[in-house]
Amino acid sequence: MVTVNAMGDACPIPVVKTKNAISALKAPDVVETLVDNEIAVENLKKMAAQKGWKAQDSKLAEGSYSVKITIESIEQKDAADAKEDMSAYTCTPDGKDHRVVVIRSSYMGEGSEELGGVLIKGFIYALLQQESVPGTMLFYNGGAKLTCEGSEVLADLKELKERGVTILTCGTCLNYYGITDKLAVGEVTNMYDIVERMTKASLIVSP
Repeated sequence: MVTVNAMGDACPIPVVKTKNAISALKAPDVVETLVDNEIAVENLKKMAAQKGWKAQDSKLAEGSYSVKITIESIEQKDAADAKEDMSAYTCTPDGKDHRVVVIRSSYMGEGSEELGGVLIKGFIYALLQQESVPGTMLFYNGGAKLTCEGSEVLADLKELKERGVTILTCGTCLNYYGITDKLAVGEVTNMYDIVERMTKASLIVSP
């Protein structure tokens, strides 16, 4: 049996570590993952069920759990090695990711707007490369231009949306800039919704 220690690891790291351990197997075996929360337990069981693997979980002590996943054949393992969307695994008790990224300008930082445009493009691309993407992205003021036709980050934003990110753009801002009919990704929202999502966020990232 292979043991994976994921105690103290934030979601979705326990799933990632377990997948890596399974991928490294050279023969049928059991992979046991040790975690410290029930959400991780449920995510590991979900992964196993989706791939047709048997999973058995048990509580070892308060704040200590074990999930044993049985890989009955190497063929079974290999068939499940395709790239997986990690956003399928929940990281909060209600199953929703309450992290919010706020984009309030079409460029990042102070100083050169040309440089800032390069930086915001790099920021959104880097966000897309993360194993765990935020639940929501809010765009307002000049940031509203990034979700519209002609935006250099449009392809990345569409891919983020496909990974489960809710993309919302301020309707008042779109109207002010005369680009309401140019919105190309996500949905239109209002200030009440923006305030509500920000006040309920577990983390707000504002580049």
